[in-house]
Amino acid sequence: MTELTELLKTLISIPSTNPTGDSRSIAQFVAQWLQEIGGAVQVLAPSEKPEAQSVVARVGEGSPVIMLHAHTDTVPVTRTEAAAWTSDPFVGVERNGNMYGKGSVDDKGTLAAMMITFKKLCAHRPNGTLILVAASEEKVGGQLGTRWLVQTGHLPLCDLIVVGAQTFNRVATVHKGVMRATVTTRGRSAHATNPDRGINAINAMARVILTLEDYHRQLAQHSHPMTGNPTCNIGVITGGSTANAVADQCTIELDRRMVPGEEPLQVQRELEQLVLSAQIAPSTAEIGGFLYSSWFEAEIQTELGQAFLEYASHYTNTPVQPVGYWPGSDAKHLTELARGDMVIFGAGSYEAAHAADEYVSIAELTTCEAVLSGFLSRTLLAGGLHV
Repeated sequence: MTELTELLKTLISIPSTNPTGDSRSIAQFVAQWLQEIGGAVQVLAPSEKPEAQSVVARVGEGSPVIMLHAHTDTVPVTRTEAAAWTSDPFVGVERNGNMYGKGSVDDKGTLAAMMITFKKLCAHRPNGTLILVAASEEKVGGQLGTRWLVQTGHLPLCDLIVVGAQTFNRVATVHKGVMRATVTTRGRSAHATNPDRGINAINAMARVILTLEDYHRQLAQHSHPMTGNPTCNIGVITGGSTANAVADQCTIELDRRMVPGEEPLQVQRELEQLVLSAQIAPSTAEIGGFLYSSWFEAEIQTELGQAFLEYASHYTNTPVQPVGYWPGSDAKHLTELARGDMVIFGAGSYEAAHAADEYVSIAELTTCEAVLSGFLSRTLLAGGLHV
């Protein structure tokens, strides 16, 4: 077992699911670990949610200022997902060249790689400043995590920001945005022996769902070259109380992924119009509870950003060309700090996240750490860029 895999196992063993978003245990571990290796460490949290602790560590001083950013929270383990796991989600298990465990790929694997990288830089005197952020709240939009850290001045302007996410160790410069909403249909309850006396809210919702399914297919006409299609997914449905009664209410929760260039207000109007068009009296349908998180799109424009792209591409033997990252990330909150470039980079695939038997390839994770350590050593320890 390497130091990297041992550290990842420890991170997996500390539950940090969100909801509920209590990150105190993992933040305290990360902070102590970084402090013991010589980092200047702060543990920070907003008064609105004091249990949402984030960690900011730094080593060195002066320019360039480079930030490594990853998040500590994971999605919850649902009851059905827990039944499908072949091992304890909160015990890191090495098998078939992979590390299995909740958060192994999203985002504790890349966090571990960044922590090992930070340790290597701490052993020397960097010609510049390295910042490591282990942020909370990413899984619920980041408003009380990374966004709060930016708004309250806890993070500096940076010449390069590397946001950790699952990109197969490719350098990404764009990600999708997301809009969430809730749709509710209402009817009138009646005894199931004579359902025509009632108004079935589930039947009404079926029309909404079919309308949204057609909408999802139509969105393929608006594909983005780096992030693929916009999408519309229904992830939750609840309705009725018993089989022998007509349901008087039904609710769905939907997830609308936006590609760069889409305007949130226009997307909201589209969804409102779709739900209205699916409504057939005497049942009613309404949509609300809109929440959205923006997409991110950038271009590599600086020598430092181009050097990282070239170093990562040469190390991994992949084209020297940025790619797109289809899910969202905290990059959108950091744009005002990027006086240089910002990229998304990390081990594994997002398709392994949010699922039973989540895993990250140990070889990919080792490569991720090697790319970060190698590039930063050349940039901050050798007096300049040598790629």
